[in-house]
Amino acid sequence: MPQINMNMVLGTAFGTWLMWKMTSPADNAREVTWQGFRTSLLDKGIVDRLTVVNRNRVRVHLRPEAGSLGVSPQQTFVFSIGSIESFERKLEEAQNELGIPSNERIPVAYRDEISIFQTALHFAPTLLLIGVLYYITKRGAGGAGGQGIFGIGKSRAKMFNQETDVKVKFKNVAGADEAKEEIMEFVKFLKNPAAYERLGARLPRGAILSGPPGTGKTLLAKATAGEAGVPFLSVSGSEFVEMFVGVGPSRVRDLFATAKKNAPCIIFVDEIDAIGKARGKGGHMGGNDERESTLNQLLVEMDGFNSDEHVVVLAGTNRPDVLDPALMRPGRFDRHIAIDRPDIGGRAQIFMVHLKPIKTTEDMERLSRKLAALTPGFSGADIHNVCNEAALIAARHHKDSVTEVDFEQAIERVIAGLEKKSRVLSPEEKKTVAYHEAGHAVAGWYLQYADPLLKVSIIPRGVAALGYAQYLPKDQYLYSTKQLMDRMCMTLGGRVSEQIFFDTITTGAQDDLQKVTKIAYAQVSTYGMNEKVGPLSFHDPNSEQQFQKPFSEQTGTLIDDEVRKLVNGAYTRTVQLLTEKKGDVEKVAKLLLEKEVITREDMENLLGRRPFVEKTVYDEYVRRKEVSSPPPFPESKPNDGEVNST
Repeated sequence: MPQINMNMVLGTAFGTWLMWKMTSPADNAREVTWQGFRTSLLDKGIVDRLTVVNRNRVRVHLRPEAGSLGVSPQQTFVFSIGSIESFERKLEEAQNELGIPSNERIPVAYRDEISIFQTALHFAPTLLLIGVLYYITKRGAGGAGGQGIFGIGKSRAKMFNQETDVKVKFKNVAGADEAKEEIMEFVKFLKNPAAYERLGARLPRGAILSGPPGTGKTLLAKATAGEAGVPFLSVSGSEFVEMFVGVGPSRVRDLFATAKKNAPCIIFVDEIDAIGKARGKGGHMGGNDERESTLNQLLVEMDGFNSDEHVVVLAGTNRPDVLDPALMRPGRFDRHIAIDRPDIGGRAQIFMVHLKPIKTTEDMERLSRKLAALTPGFSGADIHNVCNEAALIAARHHKDSVTEVDFEQAIERVIAGLEKKSRVLSPEEKKTVAYHEAGHAVAGWYLQYADPLLKVSIIPRGVAALGYAQYLPKDQYLYSTKQLMDRMCMTLGGRVSEQIFFDTITTGAQDDLQKVTKIAYAQVSTYGMNEKVGPLSFHDPNSEQQFQKPFSEQTGTLIDDEVRKLVNGAYTRTVQLLTEKKGDVEKVAKLLLEKEVITREDMENLLGRRPFVEKTVYDEYVRRKEVSSPPPFPESKPNDGEVNST
């Protein structure tokens, strides 16, 4: 640091000296007035000659004998004059007064001098403008690949090749075996096209990777880049969008021109819905026209491939329903690969991948199976978040390794949020929350098709949850009317419990009522489970922005009446159930007020086993695979099941 400061000081001093040299009229000139020149120099007879510079300053040169008077002969004096005529007149008068003969009078020369600095100062605005233009053209924000504004139409795709260090491989992608197989076929085709072409097959032009957020679409594309021995171009759909007209189509042309030069090649366009939305929607002005022009160019480029160019386009999106039909047709995107949330086996594989960098002494295989059973509906991104949260929790408690309890707490935090220890409930509120959650727990305990209970808590969590009941649902794809009815009754258990024990209701059941209403409307208007409405479905996933209902006013009234009748029937059934089991609800509520958190074992000790045979996901997937004797059911098994707030 001292060396840097010294360099800065020396640089500043040199710059100051150089500026002084450029602006100073002479190397050692000394400024005097006319009176000083007359009395100190001219009257003493030591002036050798005078030079008028630029018609406004006079430079005085001294004779050699000036040294005898204590003045250096090399010293130069300067003084300013108003005009040459006035200076000449005053000089002549002074020499006349001194009686200097005409042949010995001081010679006067006239000279024009130009300062380099002052000249540059005159051109400073022009030079500044030139510098700004140079920066914009070479280094400006619109540039791509260091080409500035003239390269704004160039593609911003990042190229990976076989020499590039891409760490993600197919072994790092778990829970998407079918999608990996289809993607791997593209890689094999590009590596050895002759093996397919000899049978008459042609290379598929492209594939759409679609699915919910966090399911691994971009990760799968990265793994393709890591596995492929061919160049891989990666670009985001939003990078084609620019404020200048015609930039998007130009970048599309440049992208495909680059791919053709490097064929065989793979192009990956992430979030293609940024430019691939269906045309003719949302107006015909401004940026919409530019987006449609970009899409048209993309369609032309994908359709313009020759069969021997060996260029594949992969695209990822969360919204395949909004893409233009012309983009989705065979010949452009031949394959549509759906990557859904993983099942319990896929989640176990994903946990094995994300557990590798975690420092833990647990049995990895058993732990991954258990965590997979406790996280139904989780995507790959959610699972990675759980593993990271578990490591953070262990580090927060200064542990040497991450334990199973840390993973359970991490799941609980991801689902329900952080414990709000600072939120203190009054005794009345705490009692209301306890009876509310006890109503959920008891109703689910005696309903055959309700999800198995894991934990009930009255500790506030998250933003608005004052209590919650956690369940362990199975990976289920079909639901019967009986199952949906039991779910509705279990969800209404909190509101019914408040009504029975307090003869009033609170605002805590808002989330429950929203869930029940959603289930009821789905049965009547989507799944065709109502006798009066009939086997009709009015749900159209492709028309989200509907300004008109797909049914008449009479049908809408009928749907509303049937939904209200369905919810009221579930409510009446729940009231009857909890009235019969009023003592059980009171037992559970009192235990909740005492312990704040109760588990499945506590419920079995209070109420006995559920009155029907049940097999949980934990029993089916974890315990049956354990070689040793099954451990007791874990005390805390958070999942993404029911979270009821009060």
